[in-house]
Amino acid sequence: MGKTKHTGPVKLPNTPSPKHWVSKVPFGLGKVKPKHIRETIQVAWNNKDNLNYAKNIITKGVCDGCALGVSGLHDQTLTGPHVCSTRLNVLRLNTMPAMKKESVHADIDELRKYSSSQLRELGRIPYPLIRRPGERSFSRINWDDAMNMIATKIKKLDPKNVSFFLTSRGITNESYYVASKVARFLGTNNIDNASRICHSPSKTALKRSLGIGASSCNYKDWIGSDVIIFWGSVAANNQPVSTKYMYAAKRKGTKIICINPYREPAMEKYWIPSVTESALFGTKLADDFYQVNIGGDIAFMHGIMKHWFEMERRKKGSAINHSFVKEHVNGFNPLKAKVEAQTWDDIVQSSGVSKKRIGELATLLAHSQSGVFVWSLGLTMHTFASDNISQVANLALLRGFLGRENCGVMPIRGHSSVQGSGEMGADPFVLPGGDFDSKTIDRIEELWKFRIPRWQGDVLGVSIENCLLPDNHDRKIKLYYLSGGNFLETMPDPTFVKKALSEVDIRVHQDIIFNTSTLVDAKEAVIILPAKTRYEQDGGGTSTSTERMVYFSPQIPGNKQMIEEARSEWKIYIDLAKRVKPATAHLVDFKDGQSIREEIALANPNYDGVQHLKKQGDFFQWGGAWLCEDGICPTKDGKGNLVPVDIPDLNKLNGEFYLTTRRGKQFNSMVYSEKDSFNRAGRYDVLMNVDDAKSLSISEGESVVVYNKHGVFTGNARFIDIARGNLEVHFPEGNFLLPKGIYEKLAKIPSYNVAVKVEKAERFNARKDIDYPRKTN
Repeated sequence: MGKTKHTGPVKLPNTPSPKHWVSKVPFGLGKVKPKHIRETIQVAWNNKDNLNYAKNIITKGVCDGCALGVSGLHDQTLTGPHVCSTRLNVLRLNTMPAMKKESVHADIDELRKYSSSQLRELGRIPYPLIRRPGERSFSRINWDDAMNMIATKIKKLDPKNVSFFLTSRGITNESYYVASKVARFLGTNNIDNASRICHSPSKTALKRSLGIGASSCNYKDWIGSDVIIFWGSVAANNQPVSTKYMYAAKRKGTKIICINPYREPAMEKYWIPSVTESALFGTKLADDFYQVNIGGDIAFMHGIMKHWFEMERRKKGSAINHSFVKEHVNGFNPLKAKVEAQTWDDIVQSSGVSKKRIGELATLLAHSQSGVFVWSLGLTMHTFASDNISQVANLALLRGFLGRENCGVMPIRGHSSVQGSGEMGADPFVLPGGDFDSKTIDRIEELWKFRIPRWQGDVLGVSIENCLLPDNHDRKIKLYYLSGGNFLETMPDPTFVKKALSEVDIRVHQDIIFNTSTLVDAKEAVIILPAKTRYEQDGGGTSTSTERMVYFSPQIPGNKQMIEEARSEWKIYIDLAKRVKPATAHLVDFKDGQSIREEIALANPNYDGVQHLKKQGDFFQWGGAWLCEDGICPTKDGKGNLVPVDIPDLNKLNGEFYLTTRRGKQFNSMVYSEKDSFNRAGRYDVLMNVDDAKSLSISEGESVVVYNKHGVFTGNARFIDIARGNLEVHFPEGNFLLPKGIYEKLAKIPSYNVAVKVEKAERFNARKDIDYPRKTN
């Protein structure tokens, strides 16, 4: 545990800074930008039937959006109120009424005509539901019958035939913990969570490089750092309140660098609604952009280190922090040999960035006394993602940017409390407070008083594949229990996913709303259980932010549109355990949220303190202000490990592009607008470089086809400032192009980047029946 404690929020400066303004035209009139005032008015209108409860959620609850960790209207980074459009958009999930009966029990094929956005607008799930094969609609079922059916099935199955999944839509640490405990009590290690498809490689890589599984620093460390590097992260869009932190950092003289194929408009300029100066005149956020190829980050980082070693040959100590490396780092010579073996030609070709430009950033970092590396899905959604993150850690270790103020490595989380999911054990590779190893198993068994199965559970993607195994296969998933989530819109190859989900005997959706996956058939039954929101959870609950702040969010009374039959998620899991193993279920029983928190403090030593969180605003930060404080890592020898990695071969042939998916106006897969607020791109636009388009005789707005052996995507060309040879399409619309069954070797995240070809639609369609059979949805 770190010995230095977080010192609390700081104030923004009162004086204006015109040098950071985007424009002297007030409110960015005429600019392409989010309409924050208009959106806020629209949100108020949408919640007019439950406005007081909506206000209480905003002012008393933990943020339901990203993992910045805003509690009520405040956080531990900056004084003053904070609220963002993402949080406001998600608000309606918690205030809306129940679905009308005619919608709940509508013909299944009519419901299947709806998008997930349209299903969301129908309202909350009012009571337990069931639909069996051949039935045209869902039928009401009482809680006892629903739970008994699930329990009876589990009793008949080998535990390896059962799988649990928890998404990150407002699920608390208490629910993650109880789900983790109940799954193991029922004999299965098939339990996974939403971090599998976002930041699982961050944890895996940081563990091997630094011995930690979370951000080493705080948002406050941005403010006053010499440099912040945003790597594959569009924080302004995905974590909007972070723009205030960037503004505060800019006012302190911090340089902000973005490394991304697309020169993201949101990171270049932003109008921060809760900062008067910025709301009026905007703020220039990024000082520079390095437009690296998709998948070219490892080569780019090799280039930075290669330049450092060249600087070192001219003058020792000009780039490498030798005293830090000598005292706190292993593996310097093997890493140096790996880097120096790389040729500049290979580095430039893979990264797409010139030697001169790489040298500029390398020099800036060498001259900086402090720095924070922030990254997101642009680094993690690759088959070599752990190598990407270890390469970032290599940079931090060589410069000594670790374990002290204004320094650190930060995987910035996009979902509230997803950081806590693995820390509570809702992951096949971990248990609360440790990895899934014999030492941790013994420790947790002593606490839990029952045996934990020793076999390795499967991750999300493999569990989906296992739904299609023969019935007599010992890993065939026959009952899939889902707390939220929509695999049809978050996993590659939705057609395959739909087929897999339909091949389980029973599928349970414990959720707040319908989504498209809710409507997929199952062989025996689809059962839907209405869950309470985090603000309705009995006894309140906690969530963990990116910076390891654990906040208490109270149960908020006054919901005029309360779903009477909805239940707290952790209570549903306990009920299930009691029905499957009534004789021993007292071992997983909890009388209230407080008793769960008291056990969490014992199960995960980092969380000792969570038991004292009891009212709105209560929080603590596990690990102290900085992990690896003073350079001492929680590894066997206390040192960080430099990890030599290879430049990946993307297998991209001549004439091919490399494609990645992007988010627009959405939260996870929940889309809130057909147009991106920052570039006006539509959901079916293909974002590409103008020179690439010219080489293919493609005009802006023209219909184009993006295709590979996995699928076909038809959209309209839209020209953006993106590195040549790279394309972006929106997620989840473009997921049909992504390959199934391809995972990162260590963290097992699916691949979300792939080689594709692009053609004018008229040319492709003229010969599609001959050469390119179209993939049907």
